[in-house]
Amino acid sequence: MLDLVLTNARLMLPGHGLTDGVLGVRDGRIAVIAAHGETLAARETVDCEGRWVLPGLIDPHVHFGFGSPETDFLTESRFAALGGTTSVLSFHRSADIRDSADAARDRALAQSCVDFGFHFGITSQLHVDTLAEISERFGVSSYKLYMMYKGAAGLSKGFTDIDDGLLYSALKATAAIPGAIMGVHCENVEVIPVLREPLRAAGRDDLAAWNEQSPDFLEAENVHRVCYFANKVGAAVNIVHLSSREALAEARRHRRTKGAPPIYVETCPHYLFLNDQSPAGTYAKVNPPVRGQDDVEAMWEGVLDGSITTIGTDHVPRKRVTKDKDIWTASNGFPGTGLMLPILLHEGYHRRGVPLETLINVAAGNSADIYRMPSKGSITVGKDADLVIVDPDLERTVDPATLESHSDYSPYEGMTLKGWPVRTFVRGRTVALDGRITDEATATPGGRYLHRI
Repeated sequence: MLDLVLTNARLMLPGHGLTDGVLGVRDGRIAVIAAHGETLAARETVDCEGRWVLPGLIDPHVHFGFGSPETDFLTESRFAALGGTTSVLSFHRSADIRDSADAARDRALAQSCVDFGFHFGITSQLHVDTLAEISERFGVSSYKLYMMYKGAAGLSKGFTDIDDGLLYSALKATAAIPGAIMGVHCENVEVIPVLREPLRAAGRDDLAAWNEQSPDFLEAENVHRVCYFANKVGAAVNIVHLSSREALAEARRHRRTKGAPPIYVETCPHYLFLNDQSPAGTYAKVNPPVRGQDDVEAMWEGVLDGSITTIGTDHVPRKRVTKDKDIWTASNGFPGTGLMLPILLHEGYHRRGVPLETLINVAAGNSADIYRMPSKGSITVGKDADLVIVDPDLERTVDPATLESHSDYSPYEGMTLKGWPVRTFVRGRTVALDGRITDEATATPGGRYLHRI
């Protein structure tokens, strides 16, 4: 007897695309994939009515805790589930991760309705010195170093150690840990003020000015530096939230270096969908900035040719009041984790004709492989039954009031997107149905911690 059977489904199967079939789940894992029309006995049967069944998305780049630290895993995991994201990797940083990660994990276990793991933020030499210890102890194999917080920019946030020396040391420590990856935020923050002040003096207060104060070549320069050092020490790196054609060209160039270690590239839905003329204004302020339309096209080219390996939302759930300011003082970042799938379907599949399997690989399968989550990322017997039933023709208008997030705005609000989840399963349990979180998931969130070492 199976626990769950999905009938009349169009299953996204690796290497086969959408395939008519029946799927059975037992003990939270995919137990059977059978031909269309085959009868399987189960405690619960769901008729998919010919809709798509996709693997749950993995969002490898969220900042839960930057809105309401005590409750973000409650609200933001619900936002994720509503949009078909069933696993997230959130950034955790503190002065000494050995003293803080247990509490962060336990709080998330009590609140999250999706499965979750951590990346550790590397901001000091102490973090480098203890990297092997905290990786083994907490099962974390990925980290992030913030080139954006060098010098005065870092001092304003209390970071005193971030420089090229810390980058080199962190990469060397990463190389010594099997399977570990160092993610890096690439922007040359030392040059940005030189470009910013004339724009401010000229009275500029528009989204394009934010792009002009941190242009593509400052991102590309940092990508070169990171890849160059990584090659010298043999460290795998991930260029997170890459936004520009020029920066992507640098990553491609370094990949051609003989014997180069893995160089992964992540972009975000907003770099695939918004440009610096967007009417969203300060609601779309983010680092790196949203760019010109040519850079948007470059990101899609990278998705299609495999240069871009993953997509993460860089989700930050702050309130609208932090954005209702001028472009120079509005907060950075915005919410987005539950909108990744609708944006990819609307802009990628429907508008641009990007193959669905390509979208699923960059939004789920590749993250499962890169970040050491072997039970996630595809509809395969033995893997977790993280599944999303999608109505590809369903159109909805983005309304922040319906998204469950701590944040009360969206840079996409008012946009009508085509292609939405109607049911989300995490390990075979329905957590979201027809645009709402189920009562069971509300009472017992049930998310599990992803131990990745």
